[in-house]
Amino acid sequence: MANVSSSNGLEKRPKLRFPGFDEPWRAERLSDFADRVTRKNSQNQTDLPLTISSKDGLVDQVSYFNKTVASKDMSGYYLLLNGEYAYNKSYSVGYDFGSIKRLDRYPMGALSTLYICFALKKHDSDFIKAYFDSLKWYREIYMISAEGARNHGLLNVPTDEFFETKHYLPQNLNEQRKIAAFIIALERRIDAQQSLVDNLKKYKRGAIVYILSGKTNKFAAEASWTEKTLADLCCEFRSGRNISASRIHETGEYAVYGGNGIRGYCDHYNHEGEYVVVGRQGALCGNVRLIQGKNYLSEHAIAVRANDENDTKFLLFLLDFMKLGQYSDQGAQPGLAVNKLLKLKCTVPDKKTQSRIASFLLNIDLQIYNHEKMLSLLVDQWKAFLQQLFI
Repeated sequence: MANVSSSNGLEKRPKLRFPGFDEPWRAERLSDFADRVTRKNSQNQTDLPLTISSKDGLVDQVSYFNKTVASKDMSGYYLLLNGEYAYNKSYSVGYDFGSIKRLDRYPMGALSTLYICFALKKHDSDFIKAYFDSLKWYREIYMISAEGARNHGLLNVPTDEFFETKHYLPQNLNEQRKIAAFIIALERRIDAQQSLVDNLKKYKRGAIVYILSGKTNKFAAEASWTEKTLADLCCEFRSGRNISASRIHETGEYAVYGGNGIRGYCDHYNHEGEYVVVGRQGALCGNVRLIQGKNYLSEHAIAVRANDENDTKFLLFLLDFMKLGQYSDQGAQPGLAVNKLLKLKCTVPDKKTQSRIASFLLNIDLQIYNHEKMLSLLVDQWKAFLQQLFI
């Protein structure tokens, strides 16, 4: 590939192109290369209700929401066929002007008439799919959507004007296919990396249960497992302290931790050393993470540190295994009480075995971290190519 700039103000070329292609791209209206789809599911040809996820595309409502939000009678819905497109005018984080997605997962499906559906008349479909993923078409939607006019979370985008939007596309099918093949290959690499991360996380969850429920002899051959309370294992088990929002900044010397990680930074600390942070309020009750160094622990979390006879790193996985969230006091604002947690019973091995277990599981965590970092880099690369390969 080579960087290419426009030869003048009228000719349009992408920033990045494959060798052998230099023709300027041409502006086309959506109606030039696509027809609106208005066919109805009048004879209930499909009972599959669809929705658009900005991340996952056109998906089955039941799979996505764990329920159907469609009408029982879907005969008035659009009938969308595999390979056809739909525009969701609903905005979401990172998708201010909605999403256009192609139906790939199913032969057909039923879609609410709130969506705008269309089928291609020409151009490579994989290229057009990648083009809409690039969000380069947002500038056109911005110009036709009434500023501030949002109805029940939907942008006010007139259908007729939607089909008059302008899009810069290459006329050479070979260039379209080159770009599409490259993007597809990158997306498959991302999918493979995501699958690797998901499988590692699944393996870790299974390993924690398998080891701490005593289903394996790997760590039990020379170990003695004893029933104890959490109080028997800890030298520290106390709540963090309140900190005003005005004292939390974007940068600072000491990280401020809540129940779900770093909330910001401040100029003083109230905890240091190695300990486990346990989320104690709301939906994050029981969420655990290992913390080291000097930091400030807020009122939304509990600090847990093992005594000399036990391993703090092992406590990280033990507390995760115990699913502490189930012991929270229910109500408008669920919470974990320290005195209640200290009485909870568990079965643990000697410190040497605890350390071996912790080391084994932390190694899995390190693999997950490294593969998640690679996944993030691949996604960033994908986004960068989408911005440079399209106009």
